[in-house]
Amino acid sequence: MFTSKLDLNDFMSGLVKRNPYEPDFHQAVEEVAESVIPFINQHPEYIQERVLERMTEPDRIVAFRVCWEDDDGHIRVNRGYRVQFNNAIGPYKGGLRFSPSLTLDTLKFLGFEQTFKNSLTTLPLGAAKGGSDFNPKGKSDREVMRFCQSFMTELHKHIGAHRDIPAGDIGVGGREISYMYGQYKRLENEFQGVLTGKGLEFGGSLIRKEATGYGNVFFTEELLREHNLELAGMRCVVSGTGNVALYTAQKLMALGARVIALSDSSGSIYLPEGMNAEQLYWMIDLKENRRGRIAEFAEHFGCVFNEQVSVWQYPCQAAFACATQNELDLDDAKTLIKNGCKVVAEGANMPATLKASHALRGAGVLFAPAKAANAGGVAVSGLEMTQNSMHLSWSVEELETRLHSIMRKIHSQCVEHGHVEGGPVDYVRGANIAGFKKVANAMLAYGVV
Repeated sequence: MFTSKLDLNDFMSGLVKRNPYEPDFHQAVEEVAESVIPFINQHPEYIQERVLERMTEPDRIVAFRVCWEDDDGHIRVNRGYRVQFNNAIGPYKGGLRFSPSLTLDTLKFLGFEQTFKNSLTTLPLGAAKGGSDFNPKGKSDREVMRFCQSFMTELHKHIGAHRDIPAGDIGVGGREISYMYGQYKRLENEFQGVLTGKGLEFGGSLIRKEATGYGNVFFTEELLREHNLELAGMRCVVSGTGNVALYTAQKLMALGARVIALSDSSGSIYLPEGMNAEQLYWMIDLKENRRGRIAEFAEHFGCVFNEQVSVWQYPCQAAFACATQNELDLDDAKTLIKNGCKVVAEGANMPATLKASHALRGAGVLFAPAKAANAGGVAVSGLEMTQNSMHLSWSVEELETRLHSIMRKIHSQCVEHGHVEGGPVDYVRGANIAGFKKVANAMLAYGVV
């Protein structure tokens, strides 16, 4: 029986050899492997059954052609994907991303991360990710509709309310989900909760849009309380101005924190006294309804706009990385450390590089990893599935209470498995081991499948 201990370098060499030219996937796996391999080496059953090797291989990868017609009558061709990574603890669950730069590498990294994130929620959710290299920006509603209908014509063969329940992600909002759900309903002749993020009129859940941002703040609040700190009064920077960033900012302000900076791909705004409610709602309208640039906000309110300057340059006590992967690098981490930042929370998926994460944690900065802090979105997606199954809808208050409870449970798991002798809780270690154990034990129970 294979029982020799796992070695991180040997494991990663094998993974890179099997998955060449996929740096994001390699990074996501290494971040987990650093934590779980020492734990696995204390439990021979995981080594014997090659659980980590099996966990880093998707159950299946589906790729397909998507043909559609633009408004000028030209035929366009895109590629669609669904990476069904692991369904050991529940049906596959994870978003769909529409982006011209989307690659299989990105989807594998996201699906792997989703395995641990969904496990931590305590809900029975497996992990998947999918999408297309289609770019919805600049397209008319009719063009987006025709693409979504063509995309779902193939995807519907691989999903279902008890098999795989996609949601939205970057480039896939309420409009896209609605078009895809309409096509699914037409093809299957069934009204079922096969997508989450739906409109409230046809089975969607309240606070789904806000959930990832709210959950990010709830988790950070618990983390700070564990270390005898509080958010109220803290100077906070938030990267991005998408849903996660905007609703992270909203909840921070509701809890008495001061949001002093936000950003988009063009640069950042700086408000040394903190954003007020009028400014926040103007920004939400700018980004969600008018699809404008952050410079317009700066011009309207007369605040500082710094082109191509990240929020990490502004002195703060709390930093929330809510834009995209690898946006916070080693130099940014050094700047945050130098400026006295006390906590960094990952609201996006893998926004900090490995070197940045190591530097922040090594300097004693409290670090909330994405698979824990970012789990609020999928948690409310899971609650949407429950509401669909029960044919009811919960109030905002009920949903926020349930979300807060889930984030509190995620924090407790991180603390339980992340204690380091003589130091603060290692939340990366805690999240990875807690997420791993639940999935790994289910895989052991099934045998070799």
